[in-house]
Amino acid sequence: MAFTNPGRDEIKQLLIETKTIAVVGLSDKPDRTSYMVSEAMQAKGYRIIPVNPNAASILGEKVYATLLDIEEPVDIVNVFRRSEDIPPIAEQTVQMKHKPKAFWLQLGIENEEAGQLVAEQGITVIMDRCIKVEDSILLPKR
Repeated sequence: MAFTNPGRDEIKQLLIETKTIAVVGLSDKPDRTSYMVSEAMQAKGYRIIPVNPNAASILGEKVYATLLDIEEPVDIVNVFRRSEDIPPIAEQTVQMKHKPKAFWLQLGIENEEAGQLVAEQGITVIMDRCIKVEDSILLPKR
């Protein structure tokens, strides 16, 4: 059966309940989409936890090399990586100390195999959607 994203009502509720977003592939370069999206989400009140093995601090936050290095609860794992690079990230997501509510692949990123692995663990999967766009549409005054 082909993958379908959750409906807008479910995505809206997820965003309402979200406080912390781990961003895999968050660049420390301000001109990159991952940086701009994360900066905008941070400005709306979300806590951003950068995951990037090549940086020490991004957006004023401590950077973690992998998802498995994060000790605190994360609501959403938001991914900015190529579709073919997603399976190991999905494996880390299901092995995290605190199970996230959602595994979110940004616009243009899809991997049904990885999505299925995560969904089997009761984690909501969203693919090929921009979290900033969804948040702006669903929660414009947050």
